[in-house]
Amino acid sequence: MEAQARGLLETEPLQGRDEDTGASADFPSMLSEEEKEELKAELVQLEDEITTLRQVLSAKERRLVEVKQKLGMNLMNELKQNFSRSWHDVQTTTAYKKTHETLSHAGQKATAAFSNVGTAISKKFGDMRNSPTFKSFEERVETTVTSLKTKVGGTNQGGGSFEEVLSSTAQASAQSSAGGPRRAEGEELQC
Repeated sequence: MEAQARGLLETEPLQGRDEDTGASADFPSMLSEEEKEELKAELVQLEDEITTLRQVLSAKERRLVEVKQKLGMNLMNELKQNFSRSWHDVQTTTAYKKTHETLSHAGQKATAAFSNVGTAISKKFGDMRNSPTFKSFEERVETTVTSLKTKVGGTNQGGGSFEEVLSSTAQASAQSSAGGPRRAEGEELQC
């Protein structure tokens, strides 16, 4: 029985296994008429079973499609699920984890480096602002702005620092670009 089951499970053709034995054996002449009839009956039975199994499989596949349609599952949803499952499988691999860890570490180092560069630039600007050359330039600009204000229309008694002068100039520029003087709320346009 076990040898017969083993023979059914093997998928390699007879010719591929032992061509010498298969070529030299003449099976039809070795069988009796009774054995030939039994084998023909078995052949018909096997063909009928195969046909039945194909019909059952076809019916099951149709039912599967119907159930999926009722559940709202379509090809796109299945592809999304397969992709999600595959992506999850990729994320759980050790290679992905190591790569993610390495890139994360590199990102942290890059962030620290940019922070250090920013700090260095800020320090350099601070040092430059406190330098005698910049102070001299700032004083010249203040003197020029004060003299221009005096010539154009009055003086600001305090003189102000460089930041105040820039701020007042920016405000004046913003007001002039806003469209001229503003009307009072109570004023209405008359035609």
